[in-house]
Amino acid sequence: MIVAIPLLPLFASIIVGLFSRRMGAALALFITCLFMIIASILAISLFLSVALRGFETTITLAPWFTVGNLSIAWAMQVDTLSSVMMAIVCVVSTLVHIYSAGYMQDDASLPRFMAYLSLFTFFMLALVSANNLLQMFFGWEGVGLASYLLIGYWHHKDSAARAGVKAFLVNRIGDFGFVLGICATYKMFGSLNFSEIFAMVPDVLGEELVIFNWRFEAITAISLLLFVGAMGKSAQLGLHVWLPDAMEGPTPVSALIHAATMVTAGVFMLCRMSGLFEYSETALATITLFGAATAFFAASVAITQNDLKRVIAYSTCSQLGYMVLAVGLSAYSAAMFHLTTHAFFKALLFLAAGSLIHALSGEQDMKRMGGLRSMMPLTYLLFWVGVLSLAGIPIFSGYYSKDIILESAWASHTIVGQVAFLLGNISVFLTAGYATRMIIMSFHWLPRFEEKLMERVHESPPAMSIPLLLLAIGAISSGFLLKDWFVGEGSGNFWRASIFVEDYHTALQDAHHSPRWVEVLPLFLSVLGIAAGFLCYQIFTSLPARLARILRPIHQFLLEKWYFDKLYNLLFLRSAFSLARALWHGVDEKTIDALGPDGISTVARRLGERLRIMQSGYVYHYVFAILIGVVVFGAFAIAQRL
Repeated sequence: MIVAIPLLPLFASIIVGLFSRRMGAALALFITCLFMIIASILAISLFLSVALRGFETTITLAPWFTVGNLSIAWAMQVDTLSSVMMAIVCVVSTLVHIYSAGYMQDDASLPRFMAYLSLFTFFMLALVSANNLLQMFFGWEGVGLASYLLIGYWHHKDSAARAGVKAFLVNRIGDFGFVLGICATYKMFGSLNFSEIFAMVPDVLGEELVIFNWRFEAITAISLLLFVGAMGKSAQLGLHVWLPDAMEGPTPVSALIHAATMVTAGVFMLCRMSGLFEYSETALATITLFGAATAFFAASVAITQNDLKRVIAYSTCSQLGYMVLAVGLSAYSAAMFHLTTHAFFKALLFLAAGSLIHALSGEQDMKRMGGLRSMMPLTYLLFWVGVLSLAGIPIFSGYYSKDIILESAWASHTIVGQVAFLLGNISVFLTAGYATRMIIMSFHWLPRFEEKLMERVHESPPAMSIPLLLLAIGAISSGFLLKDWFVGEGSGNFWRASIFVEDYHTALQDAHHSPRWVEVLPLFLSVLGIAAGFLCYQIFTSLPARLARILRPIHQFLLEKWYFDKLYNLLFLRSAFSLARALWHGVDEKTIDALGPDGISTVARRLGERLRIMQSGYVYHYVFAILIGVVVFGAFAIAQRL
């Protein structure tokens, strides 16, 4: 049963992928959706067994390879951490599969798209169920490959093709750090199995790694290298630039990548490696600062964006910052709690946005929407559920998970924790503001789309609406239903050995005893942000433009996304293209080709042209040539005798 969870999506992908030309779209949808529904039922059953009965096991499937002292087997590690992730991935992926039946119904390559979705799901399940770093890396790279295929699915669009390549290349930068971290781990521990690594960590404390005559504290160096890998996958500040461009893919892809799969892989890896990170205060402090900075950066950029999907994408980046921030505070279970609630309300927001885009024939600019609350009342209501959960309003799931992270930051009583608490609360205000702006511009303003679309705008078909309703239930209920299990006073029993926290890292425990003002402040800022959004975009609609003129440098800075893309283009892309052109023209064309294939062909062609002159067609020319040959050979023979 357990082994079937990752294998079902793989089989569905293989069957549909190999026979996509022979089977119709309906059969491809049936196979992929059916297999995912079965996998979801099994994953939920497994989660309940782990949560309620404490079931844990490691299933060895087959030996992989043995090199020297390193022996790696294909295995599935079933514990609380992996069962939570498998349930989230399967449920959200199943709903995205079903939603795609309505959203992509007119796509000519629908079977290929469904095969990609199932393949993506398999690689994510392989990643979260791994019991060693190398198998995790297999799933890690597989997710990167599948994301490239899905983001660039509409490859006939230059923007989609470029976005797929950008996501692939930026993630390779993070993956390079991950690979170095894996190599350093094996050098220090002689093993890549999680259980063996964690058991030996206390024995290597204080030891150093020597790299190019530089000495590094081993645990800190390994932790930071692994974190670089997480930065790429989970779009942390600096390696975040691929995430907004990933919106070029179909909306179901955006929901799957941003809600429960690829972007959460980095957070999951950090939680899985808690037994290592706990022994490096430097690494934890670095992770905390990067998470807080990412949350603030993405929230500040989102308030100026007008593309609906990009606003939600930057909100994903910001929420990932909260999760990484929680990891840095040793509040791993709080990170996983927010990962879980975020999966529901972010998938809901993306798929609800997809309903709008589908109704408006592909329009994503919020300035060209408006007036949709009366035309699409169900989508409007469900969009509010996602927005209120994202903003952190009580009852909705985001309130419980985000607040416990901020309370943990305050309860850490460290300078880094206080900085994170400050940036996190500012981000709360900004998040509520841009979320309100998003829904007002999309639904409340007067219609600004083409009149010919007015009669065609309607609610989504059941294949799209039912997944939205189920996600809305999760966005409302997952917070208070899972709070005690994930971050309650007795949550240590729930997580058991899957998450390790040192006794002196008490931020999460102390968060339950925070002062009242610490608990109320995020809620106050959320309400204030919603009020500011209504004030600026519903009541005094000219105020945002006036503020943009007054604060033009700041507005331009945020509109240009802190100039990260332009800076990277200036520092890296231009120089890379210049070097490529120099190698192309100077080395390839003028040297290799000139002396090699082109040079030889030129010499042969010119020699042929000279010899062709001798083929005149006159007999006396040929006789004269024969005589010259006889004389030459005769002279050569006489010279040899002499």
